[in-house]
Amino acid sequence: DGRPSVVLVVGVNGTGKTTTTGKLARLLIAQDCTVLLGAADTFRAAAAEQLQTWGDRVGAVVVRGPEGGDPASVAFEAVDVASSAGLDAVVVDTAGRLHTKTGLMDELGKVKRVVEKNSQVDEVLLVLDATTGQNGMSQAKQFAEAVDVTGVVLTKLDGSAKGGIVVAIHDELGVPVKLVGLGEGINDLVEFDESEFVGALFE
Repeated sequence: DGRPSVVLVVGVNGTGKTTTTGKLARLLIAQDCTVLLGAADTFRAAAAEQLQTWGDRVGAVVVRGPEGGDPASVAFEAVDVASSAGLDAVVVDTAGRLHTKTGLMDELGKVKRVVEKNSQVDEVLLVLDATTGQNGMSQAKQFAEAVDVTGVVLTKLDGSAKGGIVVAIHDELGVPVKLVGLGEGINDLVEFDESEFVGALFE
């Protein structure tokens, strides 16, 4: 409808969130979309640099703010720039946060509300580590309450973990797993295939 699709990427520290954001940009660009990355993780000095590296690798523009700056304003500016440039999609990387820290979870809600002053948020993707088991379930619940998660990206599904948490997430939250990370490579983020996954569970 003449505006970019807006995707927020959320999750706890260490799940591979920034990498997933870069790989998602790669996936979209491979489908002939023009993509802008928003570096709204302003707390971790390396995060914006890491995202910039991904942007350079995959051919996506990156909007950054000052270190320690307001993440909501970076996210807002990212959407603004993408809209003005007529781009297809904005993928915003937010700071990893512990789901038990109420203040940080509130801030995540603020990022989404501020973006929504400018544009609809089409997807809120929660990045979960496939090896976390039940802890991942409590993470998912907290994030869903804070920002209305629309889908899950399951990372580290390349090891022995069968990712049985997928069933629990869908059961508890009614949120689908949309993408899975199968390794470290640039093309290792793929769309989730239900029948393949169910087959693997019963191998």
